[in-house]
Amino acid sequence: MTSVDPAAGDRTAVHADDDHTEAITLGLHDASPQHLVDAMADDVVLELGWGRLIFGQTFADPETLAEVLGHEGPGRRDICIYARESHVLIARSPAELFIDPSHTYRLRFTDDFTAPEPFGFTIRTLRVRDDADEMNRVYVRCGMVPAPVEVIWDNHIRSAAVYLVAVRDDDGSVIGTVTGVDHHKLFSDPENGSSLWSLAVDPTAGLPGVGEALTRTLAGIFRDRGRAYIDLSVAHDNTAAIALYEKLGFQRVPVLAVKRKNAINEPLFTHPPETVDDLNPYARIIADEAMRRGIWVEVLDAGAGEMRLSHGGRSVVTRESLSEFTSAVAMARCDDKRQTRRIVSEAGITVAKGRLATFDQGDHEFLTEVGDVVVKPTRGEQGKGITVGVDGDDELDAALERAREQHPEVLIEQRAPGDDLRLVVIDGKVVAAAIRRPAEITGTGAHTIRELIEAQSRRREAATGGESRIPMDDVTAGTVAEAGWSLDDVLPEGERLRVRRTANLHQGGTIHDVTAEVNPELCRVAVTAAQAIGIPVTGIDLLVPDIAGRDYVFVEANERPGLANHEPQPTAAAFVDYLFPGQPGLPQAWTPSPTA
Repeated sequence: MTSVDPAAGDRTAVHADDDHTEAITLGLHDASPQHLVDAMADDVVLELGWGRLIFGQTFADPETLAEVLGHEGPGRRDICIYARESHVLIARSPAELFIDPSHTYRLRFTDDFTAPEPFGFTIRTLRVRDDADEMNRVYVRCGMVPAPVEVIWDNHIRSAAVYLVAVRDDDGSVIGTVTGVDHHKLFSDPENGSSLWSLAVDPTAGLPGVGEALTRTLAGIFRDRGRAYIDLSVAHDNTAAIALYEKLGFQRVPVLAVKRKNAINEPLFTHPPETVDDLNPYARIIADEAMRRGIWVEVLDAGAGEMRLSHGGRSVVTRESLSEFTSAVAMARCDDKRQTRRIVSEAGITVAKGRLATFDQGDHEFLTEVGDVVVKPTRGEQGKGITVGVDGDDELDAALERAREQHPEVLIEQRAPGDDLRLVVIDGKVVAAAIRRPAEITGTGAHTIRELIEAQSRRREAATGGESRIPMDDVTAGTVAEAGWSLDDVLPEGERLRVRRTANLHQGGTIHDVTAEVNPELCRVAVTAAQAIGIPVTGIDLLVPDIAGRDYVFVEANERPGLANHEPQPTAAAFVDYLFPGQPGLPQAWTPSPTA
C-alpha cells in the first residue's frame, strides 16, 4: 500500500511527468485501460490528520480496501472515494462500512475560468507553522475535527496536499481555510483530477464571500497546473453549500464515498434519539460530552434544552448549563441584578455606581452627575431591554421606557470603560474566559450597510443554530447613525462599523477566547462572586480596560452560561465532571499551541 504519511518520510507514490500525462477522462462505469491502471500508484492513502483520504480507484482488491478502512484510528474520520465498485466493497464488510449520504460535485476547467478579487481579505498558502494552528481554530469554531499541526505542516511541505487560508487585510487573522489534493501529483491519476476538502469559514468573520473565494482560488491553482477538474463532496441536505457550488459551475457526478461506522459518523447511518437533534447548541454540547462518556441522555424538553443524565445510579436533570444543583435562592440572586450588585459588593467586589430608576427628575440628575449610563431591566436575559451609552435626557427617557417593557424595575448604572469579559466558573474554578464584542461589519465597497448586517446576521444565525442574530431595529439604526452612516450607505472596503452597543451574543455579538491571557486576579474576582452568590456554575461578566490588568467593574452573573460559546475550552467536560465526579472523560483531540 502506498501510504502518504509525513511521519514516514518522503512520499512513495509514483510521480508521472506532467508533460507526458495522457488527456483521458474515464467514465465512472467504464473499465480503466490497463496501461493507465498500471501507471497509477497502488493502494494510495493520504494522511490529513483528521483522518485519511483513501483513493479507492488505486485498489485492485476490494478485500484489501475493506481491510484498510477497518484500520481507522479512534476519533478519526477516514473517507474512501472513487472506489471502483462501492456496492462490492460494502458487501465485503456490511457491519462496518456504509455509503456516505453526500453528493459529489465536479467543476470541469475551461479557458474562461477566473479567480475572484476578494474584499477585505487575502487568500494565500501557509507561511509558518502557526498558520496550521490557526486553521485548527477555524475548524473547531465550525464544529469540525481538527488535525495535528505537524501533519498539516509536513503535508504542506512535501505532499500533494494544497492548504489555503483566508486572512483579514486589517489584522492578519485567519478567517477561513480549504484543503486541496492534486491527484496527478499524488498517484499519476489517469483522469488528471484534483479534489477539495475541509472548506471552513469562521462564523464570526464578518466578511462576505470567503468560502467562494477559497473555492475558486483553489480551483484556479489546479487549473493552472493543467488539471482537468476539481471534485468535492457535500452533504445531501446542505442546501446552502450546494447552491453556492452550483452557482460556481459545479455539476453533480455519480461518485460515491464510503465511510466506516464509527461514533463520529453515527448520525449518517443511524437515527439518533428523536429529539437530540432538536437541542440547541448550548444543550447539545453537554449531551454530546455525556454520551461520549457512556452517560445516558434522556431529552425531556428539547425546546428548553432540558435533559436527564444518568450513570451508575446517579441521575441529574439539566437545562442547558443549569442543573438541579443550582439552588432556587442562587437563581433568584442572579435573576435580580439589583440583588446581585448588593451581594457581590458586600463581598468586596467593585460595582459601578448606580440607582434604581424612579422615572422622575432624580434619574436625570444621576445622568448629569455621572455623564454616561447603562440602562437595563433588573430582570431578564439575552440583552433584552438594555441600552448602553446613554448620555442625553431624551435618550434616557427612551431607554427607560425600553427597559420598562421587559420589567417594571429598571437599573441605571454609570457606564464603565473597557471590554466585556465573560468568565465561566464551574465548581469554584474558572474554566474559560472570553472577550465579547458587539456585532460589527466590515465594508466591501460594494454592499450597503443594511446588506452587510443582513449577511452577517444570517451567518451568525446559521453558526449558532438560530440563537444569535442582529436585530434590525431602532437601536441598530441609531448605532449606525451615531457613527455618521445610514443603513443604505455603502461602507468603504475594509472599514469596520459597530452596529450594536451591547456585546450580547444573542444580538449578533462575537466572542473571542482569552483564557490563556487573562489576569489571575480577574479569575479570583469571578470565583469570589460565584461563591458570594452561592452558585456552582455561572458566567461572571466584568468590564475590563485590559485583560492582562487587575482593574475591573462587575456587571452581572448569569445562572445559565452558554458553554458552546467557549470552544475549544473544555467547558462541557468541566460541567459533566462537576455533575458526575470521578467519571473519566475522553482525551482532547487538539489543544492550542503554547504560542497560539
